[in-house]
Amino acid sequence: MSMTDLIEAARVSKAWPFQEAQRLLKRYPDGAKPDGSPVVFETGYGPSGLPHIGTFQEVLRTTFVRRAFEAMIGAKPEDGKTRLIAFSDDMDGLRKVPDNVPNQALLQENLHLPLSRVPNPFGTDYDSFAAHNNAQLRTFLDRFGFQYEFIAASDRYNSGAFDDALRQVLRTNDAILDIMLPTLREERRQTYSPVLPVSPQTGRVLQVPVEVVDAEAGTIRFTDEDGTVVEQSALGGMSKLQWKVDWAMRWYALGVDYEMYGKDLTDSGVQSGKIVQALGGRKPEGLIYELFLDEKGEKISKSRGNGLTVEEWLRYAPQESLQLYMFNSPRKAKRLFFDVIPRHVDDYLTFLGKYPEQETTARLDNPAWHVHGEAPPAPEGHVSFALLMNLASACNTEDRDVLW
Repeated sequence: MSMTDLIEAARVSKAWPFQEAQRLLKRYPDGAKPDGSPVVFETGYGPSGLPHIGTFQEVLRTTFVRRAFEAMIGAKPEDGKTRLIAFSDDMDGLRKVPDNVPNQALLQENLHLPLSRVPNPFGTDYDSFAAHNNAQLRTFLDRFGFQYEFIAASDRYNSGAFDDALRQVLRTNDAILDIMLPTLREERRQTYSPVLPVSPQTGRVLQVPVEVVDAEAGTIRFTDEDGTVVEQSALGGMSKLQWKVDWAMRWYALGVDYEMYGKDLTDSGVQSGKIVQALGGRKPEGLIYELFLDEKGEKISKSRGNGLTVEEWLRYAPQESLQLYMFNSPRKAKRLFFDVIPRHVDDYLTFLGKYPEQETTARLDNPAWHVHGEAPPAPEGHVSFALLMNLASACNTEDRDVLW
């Protein structure tokens, strides 16, 4: 298809990634920011745990929207018209010891330190708990060929790259309190502060009231864990912002234009949207997606281990079938267990088979276009695999393992 045909078809497509991209086009009718900088897509990651199927779906679905937007403006990833940031919130304090991590005692001794300053319990060459998990995230994303830019919160806080945005948070401290305090219980209001100082004595992230002494200089005052009144800078890695404030500051500092998130973060999105406006920025566009359920209809939890993992899906089926599952109906809660795999393999092959004969508009509505990024392969050679999947779905677990 020609570039002109692609752009015209993209701007009228009813596929949900194009509908999402239309919102960005309304924000930037010329397809670019006024200053010529790239349109920024972001996904967030908490490195207190390892990457999982939720990480995969968020980066994948954001990639779908990024591709759709690039098609609308006639751009390619290599043109530099867009950026996809995978952001790791590794300045967050370690609140509890994960059950599935070795050296539990080591982590227990380092509770409330920023994740990037917690010693590495895994015995690998990385110098911190977060560094190990951040490396696992990059390996995970690279495995699937995602095009992204990795940014760690610790690098931005410690280097001073966030200092200007932190000063803006201090300048608007009262406005942020006016947004947040009405949403909190009375007990929490007594200790809440937008800024969480890092104790100069213990290195822990503190949940204590903070007084802004000099916003321009970045100076704050608080009472440390031992009762000492401390006056210090909030800049250069000496503080961490509360979650909703941090999210808003990130949007402001990085110029984020699009970020999707799960239904469980709806309230956070509302409050962070108000805060970024107080900072002088603009809330990103974004889709609120539903969460995955197991075969009993219960929410999938990393700690409980219910539902399928990426590795379990890929043991039985190709990556493209998992991408199709993620593509379909992101606003609906969906069950994620073994028996959904065969149908998605068959559906993927059906969409792939239709693609060569379709006109441009129909191709952009075809999930195969989104799964493959404009270049779906020929469908030959997969039918026997689909039939085998159907057979596998009828087997019990032990027979299924033998079959494969």
